[in-house]
Amino acid sequence: MTPTASLHARAALPFTARRLAWLRSLAAAGLLALLASGPVAARVPSADALDAQAAQAMAATQARGLAIAVVDRGRVVRVRSYGSRNAQGQPLRTDTVMYGASLTKAAFGYFVAQLVDEGRLDLDKPIADYLDRPLPDYPDEDRYAPWSNLAGDDRWRKLTARHLLTHSSGFANFFFLEADGKLQFHFDPGTRYGYSGDGLILLQFVIERGLGIDLGEAMRERVFAPLGMRDTSMIWQPRFAANLADGWRADGAAEPHDERGRVRAAGSMDTSIDDMARFAAGLVRGAGLSKAMRAELARPQLPITTRSQFPTLQPELSAAQRRADLAAGLGVIAFRGPRGAGFMKGGHDDSTANTLVCIERGQRCVVILSNDVRAEAAFPKLVEFVLGETGAPWRWEYGDMKFWDGSR
Repeated sequence: MTPTASLHARAALPFTARRLAWLRSLAAAGLLALLASGPVAARVPSADALDAQAAQAMAATQARGLAIAVVDRGRVVRVRSYGSRNAQGQPLRTDTVMYGASLTKAAFGYFVAQLVDEGRLDLDKPIADYLDRPLPDYPDEDRYAPWSNLAGDDRWRKLTARHLLTHSSGFANFFFLEADGKLQFHFDPGTRYGYSGDGLILLQFVIERGLGIDLGEAMRERVFAPLGMRDTSMIWQPRFAANLADGWRADGAAEPHDERGRVRAAGSMDTSIDDMARFAAGLVRGAGLSKAMRAELARPQLPITTRSQFPTLQPELSAAQRRADLAAGLGVIAFRGPRGAGFMKGGHDDSTANTLVCIERGQRCVVILSNDVRAEAAFPKLVEFVLGETGAPWRWEYGDMKFWDGSR
């Protein structure tokens, strides 16, 4: 008997027998456990179904290239790629090297968590304690921000690794975006969220100068190699040129891949969808981390109080207008939705669109890399297709973008 038929049949039975028959029918249909466990978990779509959904998304957004990975129970179960890697029409493959953009920040946060586990870095110890001289006394270098600009403002002494990983340093996104081109504080460290690449660059500086660690090499040895990320690097590798993705801008113009020559914790990573699938699986299951540190990575650390992520220094919303379940984690954004706790990280530039969304329950993730920024409009529907409704903060992430509604 089907569950629907059983609901009609039970009305003619005495209460006890009716209830017993109903429960048996639910159990037979596999529904009783689902009802007891809360929202029904979305099943992993078949490769054919995922292919069809991706084709619709690309047609609707005009995106030229797209790659998707699915993680379930902390293991990679789907990795697919579609479209072209360049204007010559060469196919985008699952091992094609693409720009990771700000997904770099999530990988960097994972690396920092390893240092914390080992006792080499304390999240709440002032960064000043790791340096052999005052921060503004270091000579300015092109690979970092101009710390000399902070002379006369001792708030830098209050900064901690937690502030820098939760984007609560007080800096703008990058100093060169300031009207006067100078690094400066806009609020006291730790008091609010304000996305800042320079905050991550400062933590890189502390690790490299204060701890004597070469970040590019350490990320290769401690993150990329252990997780099997063969085509990922924090700096350009000539071997990538044979299978490299160029990009497309919002106006459809092609843009060559930027061969980044400096290690930048805020966003220099090149990678592939194969590799990012492995990273997401390792991250969500906490590979190489203590259970406590894995939990700390995605724990809500600092409330997010703005309408959207960008512009970075916009006014805070009133308490009544804020999304109460949205907060900064360590290198990721923490949220809570219909499927429980989750975390995400995006990555974007003029011709790159990336996202990583994970749900803690079932250790389930979707990673999307696109070498066409127009694909971003389809991200909410693509993630929902795989994970179900997650409550991921798409409107905060992308502001007023018009999202694809899933129709043809």
